[in-house]
Amino acid sequence: MAGAGGRRAALLPAVLACLLVLTGCSMVVVGQAIPALPPVTDAEPGEIEVVGATDQEVDVLARNALADLETFWAEQQPAVFGLPFEPLEGGYFSVDPGDVDPRLYPTGIGCGADPREVEDNAYYCLAREAPNSDAISYDRTFLGDLGADFGRFIPALVMAHEFGHAVQARVGSPEFSILVETQADCLAGAWSRWVADGAAEHTVLRTSELDDVLRGYLLLRDPVGTNPGQPQAHGSYFDRVSAFQEGFELGAEACRDNFDVARPLTQDRFRTVGEIETGGNAPYEVLLDIAAETLPQAWASALGDDFRPPSVERFDGEAPDCAPDPGLDLVYCPDDGLVAFDETDLAVPAYEELGDFAVATAISLPYGLAVRDQLGLSVDDEDAARSVVCLSGWYAEQLYSDPLGADGIFTSSISPGDVDESVQFLLTFGSEPEVLPGVDLTGFQLVDLYRAGFFEGLDACGL
Repeated sequence: MAGAGGRRAALLPAVLACLLVLTGCSMVVVGQAIPALPPVTDAEPGEIEVVGATDQEVDVLARNALADLETFWAEQQPAVFGLPFEPLEGGYFSVDPGDVDPRLYPTGIGCGADPREVEDNAYYCLAREAPNSDAISYDRTFLGDLGADFGRFIPALVMAHEFGHAVQARVGSPEFSILVETQADCLAGAWSRWVADGAAEHTVLRTSELDDVLRGYLLLRDPVGTNPGQPQAHGSYFDRVSAFQEGFELGAEACRDNFDVARPLTQDRFRTVGEIETGGNAPYEVLLDIAAETLPQAWASALGDDFRPPSVERFDGEAPDCAPDPGLDLVYCPDDGLVAFDETDLAVPAYEELGDFAVATAISLPYGLAVRDQLGLSVDDEDAARSVVCLSGWYAEQLYSDPLGADGIFTSSISPGDVDESVQFLLTFGSEPEVLPGVDLTGFQLVDLYRAGFFEGLDACGL
């Protein structure tokens, strides 16, 4: 987070290269918790030909996904975009850049590129004068490593994103790179929901895997501080996760309709040398002061002069006596009007592992309970827990949309990467009972609630 400064820049026109690189209060409750449906069958190599593919799991998963993507978009493209789907003319290419047999790729891979050029990447390309145009190529070693770290669905997710670019090539795409990429994430989300609902013949996505899908996107975001107008901009962590969840929840129609220049995006460039040096993170004690100032500022702007800010205190390991459980890390005590947080077990680890706004996000959760209490709403049930996660997203959006107190509300502002830290906090700490006790919500569901508050406002949060 940061103090006073200038406004964020508008998106700048970008020239898209032919290689579209991946680099890259509602609540969704879907997916197969257990293998309730008959086991899926692998797509045969003859059904989907992937040049250079092996019998390694990563190639099997990619081939299965490509078969199901062809089925899905053969149905969805005419229904949503009014145009028939034509299969990819250039095909699919699997490469191990460290062990390339040139005999497998006599005309190169997608758009005639040298197979070694796909190292640590995956891409769709369209270049009509080049060989193998309208093709998807991927580094199977890279995808295998991602899958080992973030779950076996990741290779399928990468295929779905690149296939989204193939759909864009057929129906049209947004003007700017960052919108092109996030729309492809949305299209991947729409397909992933179809898979999670058990409709795919060759691919499975279980509820327990969705958190890992979101975690995987952290590696696929642009570096924090990247200018959103850059020709190859892909989006912040929150931008990409939000787009995926939007497609997952609302389907391909939302991907068609919601990716124009009016779409809110949180990616931004650093404005000062200080932000560059710190990565946009305020010192810990300064951050606590910022949270203590901006939370009452935000809620007073929404609720008016009748709002009574709760006191905010820190504790070390054991919650205050007013807490229902001494082991809680986040506490709201209605009788005392007290919000408290565990500095040792939660705030300092979140600050050191994730960044400053992760701590502000943590404090905003019990602060939301204080707001609900003043409005006569519950503070100790699952509805309250869902609501405060959503309200945390609303709080972040208030800082995002009024940078540097331009409207006279805030004394501080969000820095690039701050909202990403909220997503990381919810995925890392949000499901712990010490943070949100008595609530059985996945990280995916928590991020979805936060996203609803950020984009839809207080109504989505039950206020």
